[in-house]
Amino acid sequence: MNHAHQVLIVGGGLVGASLAIALDRAGVDTGLVEATPPESMPAVFDERNLSFAEATVNALTALGVLQKLQMPPGPIRRIHVSRQGDFGRLRLDAADYGREQFGQVVVARDFGQALESRLGELSRLIRYRPARFVGLEPEIDGRRIARIAGSEGEQRIGAALVVAADGTASAVRAALGIDTQAHDYCQDLFVARLRTARAPDGSAFERLTDAGPTALLPRGDRHYGLVHGVDRDAADAVAALDDAAFLTRVQTAFGWRAGRFDAVGPRSRYPLRRVVAERTTAARAVLVGNAAQTLHPIGAQGFNLGLRDALTLAELVADGGDPGAPALLAAWAARRHEDRTRTLAFSDGLARLTANPSPLLRPLRSAGLLALNADRGLQAMLAGGAMGYRGDVPALCRGARA
Repeated sequence: MNHAHQVLIVGGGLVGASLAIALDRAGVDTGLVEATPPESMPAVFDERNLSFAEATVNALTALGVLQKLQMPPGPIRRIHVSRQGDFGRLRLDAADYGREQFGQVVVARDFGQALESRLGELSRLIRYRPARFVGLEPEIDGRRIARIAGSEGEQRIGAALVVAADGTASAVRAALGIDTQAHDYCQDLFVARLRTARAPDGSAFERLTDAGPTALLPRGDRHYGLVHGVDRDAADAVAALDDAAFLTRVQTAFGWRAGRFDAVGPRSRYPLRRVVAERTTAARAVLVGNAAQTLHPIGAQGFNLGLRDALTLAELVADGGDPGAPALLAAWAARRHEDRTRTLAFSDGLARLTANPSPLLRPLRSAGLLALNADRGLQAMLAGGAMGYRGDVPALCRGARA
C-alpha cells in the first residue's frame, strides 16, 4: 500500500471536488483522484450553464467556493414554464415566498476555476493527478484498496471509504459490480450562450415540446444560457445549421417571451440518457453524483441532487468514527432516500409526460398547468423542490455555518 486515507474520492468534477472541500473543512484525511493534470480542467467544466438551487448556493457559499467566481452569477427570481401546443402556464416568483431568488446561474467553466482555486487553499487534501482508477481490491483490516495509474506508475491507495464520483460511466461502480437501469430519451441537447434584444431580468424559462425542452437561464453577463432539446434523428441536421438558421429554429420553438434572439455562441451537444444505479452503497464504498444517478436536465436537478448526496456524506463522516462502517453507510442511504426517490420521479416523469405527443394528453397537461398556476399550495411544493429543499436536507444547504 502506497498511501492510506480515511476517505478516497475518485473523480474531481463538480461533486467530487465539492465533497473534497467539505471533508477537508471537517478535518477528514482525504485523497482525491483526478484524471486531468494540474494545468488542465475536467471536460465537465465547459460552457454549460449550471442552475444552482438556493440550497446549493447556501452550501457553496459556506464552503468558500462561490466567493471565487470571476463572473457574477445570474439570479433566478422568476420561473416560467409552458408547453408548445398546450394551454396554460406556470409562473413562480421568489418574492411570493419571501425570497430574493430561487437560485443562481453559473457558467460551468467559471465554477470549475472557482473550485480549483478553493482546492488550492486546502492544506490536508492529497491530490493524485493525473491518475486514473484501475480497480479495487477486497477489504483488508478495515480498508478498501484502490489501484490507480498515473505518472508515477500504478499505486495502491487504502481508504476506510472509497467514494465513486467519477460520472455516468463510473469505473468504480463497475468494479463494485453495481448494475444500472438506463433509459435513452432519444434526444440530444444543444447548449450555448444566447444574446437577446433585451437583457435578462431574472426570469428563467422552460418551454416544453415534443422534441424536448428549450430553456433560457439568466446569466450574469447580459446573456442567457440556452438549452435546446431535439429528436436524435434530427440532431445531425441541427448541428450543421449556421448561427442564423439555428437562432430561427430556437426562436420558433421557444417563442417571443424573452424578446428577439440576436446572437448565439459556440454550441455543445450532449445525448440525453437517464442512468440510475440499482444501489448506492457497497462494502466501504458509496456512489455520489452522476455515478449514482444521471438525470434528464429538465428542472435542472442533477448537480443539485448530487451535491446533497455529497454534503450529507460529509456531515456523517465529520461526526467521527469509521467513515466506511456499515451503520454509517446505512444511515447515509436512509437520509438520501426521500430526496433521491422524489427527485428521480419528478425529473423522469416530467420529461416523459411533456415530450409525449399524444393529442389525448394535451387537455390533461393544459388542465394541470392551469391548476398548478392557481393552487398556491402546489406551487409552494414545487418552489421548495426548485430551491433544493426535499427530504432530509444537509445543514450547509440550510444555511448553517458551523
